[in-house]
Amino acid sequence: MPSTDTGADTASPEDGEATLRLRLPAEFVARFASADLLDGVSDWGTTRTPVGLFHLVPVRMRTDLPLVHRWMNDPAVAAFWELAGPPDRIEDHLRAQLDGDGRSVPCLGVLDGVPMSYWEIYRADLDPLARHCPTRPHDTGIHLLIGEAADRGRGLGSALLEAAADLVLDRRPDCGRVVAEPDLRNTPSVTAFLRAGFRFASEVDLPGKRAALLIRERVPNREARRNVTTSSP
Repeated sequence: MPSTDTGADTASPEDGEATLRLRLPAEFVARFASADLLDGVSDWGTTRTPVGLFHLVPVRMRTDLPLVHRWMNDPAVAAFWELAGPPDRIEDHLRAQLDGDGRSVPCLGVLDGVPMSYWEIYRADLDPLARHCPTRPHDTGIHLLIGEAADRGRGLGSALLEAAADLVLDRRPDCGRVVAEPDLRNTPSVTAFLRAGFRFASEVDLPGKRAALLIRERVPNREARRNVTTSSP
């Protein structure tokens, strides 16, 4: 992810590919084959933020691949995501999630009707991350990059991370924590997560990087959030 104050994600391709190669136990697959592991991201709707109306929209390969490909080939993004290259490389990365078991959903972040960021919402408890640090059932992870250089360095990352974490906790009642694992070298990204209400838990060694494990927990008896609308895609 970019080394700018965007809240952009720092996950490396090794992390993403390992996530998608992880084989779930057969009994788990049999039990949850018809379950939605992320409680219908496509139906989460929009949320009002200090920077505009925000919406997470699952990626549509036919229409969204060119945009995600362009973003991934921005040198500032490629420095952390390491997915620069031809379109078929990005397509493989996206299709592995879209055609997978549903533990990770790639999304565009749409702000006031304009796609401006790329997100991966994933089940951290079903991810290789769980091999490196304790996770709890239904822990949900976030990866993020801000696509356009003009949108970086404006504080958008922290505002959108806070909104996305609120969406996760509102739409996933069984989820008690939202987690992230940005590269420790990406100080602006770590800072954006901290400004969004995440706390630093520990440093962890992950494939390809040393990461900051950041956690935002559900606050017991918290007053219902007022910024989430009831609209749907």
